[in-house]
Amino acid sequence: MSKTLLITGANRGIGLALAALFKKNGYQVIALCRSESAEIKETADRLICAVDFTRQEDLERIYEQLKTVKVDVLINNAGLLQDDVLGSIEIDSLRRQMEINAYAPLMVSEKFLPCLSEGGKIINITSRMGSIADNGSGGRYGYRASKAALNAFTKSLAVDLKDQGIMAAVIHPGWVKTRMVAFNGLISAEESAQGIFSIIESLSIANSGGFWHSSGEELPW
Repeated sequence: MSKTLLITGANRGIGLALAALFKKNGYQVIALCRSESAEIKETADRLICAVDFTRQEDLERIYEQLKTVKVDVLINNAGLLQDDVLGSIEIDSLRRQMEINAYAPLMVSEKFLPCLSEGGKIINITSRMGSIADNGSGGRYGYRASKAALNAFTKSLAVDLKDQGIMAAVIHPGWVKTRMVAFNGLISAEESAQGIFSIIESLSIANSGGFWHSSGEELPW
């Protein structure tokens, strides 16, 4: 019996590469996106678009459509990066990044918890910029803070869901050539997806709650 992946933000970049890789490895792919693309339409077994993950009404709507589905892997991939510069920081920018990068993945995870199978895995795509110990360059206030919050949320999920046999982890994809960074990366989305897939496959209750680079390196909090 095939497994099922539920992934957000899968219309392009890392999300699309992950959807394609899981599909290649025999998973049924359910993709949730703000807007569709030709590529994800060809890849996903089921596609639900026009989803704002910060809106409770949208989460209720998609849950009603998917509540009978058993999900083996949930990947919260959708994210927002803005360059907040000291001296011109805007509260709306900080708030929006926190909503999209931290609050939304937590709310999606909670909403679809009844759908997760025994041994299910919640994977939140984070950034090493959310590491306080690794911050040697400053800046990016909203992005750093939102990813640090996401890391904290994920650690709590791992603790709270352990007795249910459900795992959670945060993974930094690496510096990937995507539109988010104007394609100024070091690795392709496909290379990143392969590393992320390997970590997900090896995730267990014993190492649930970890913070990894897609290379397999464990990152400092």
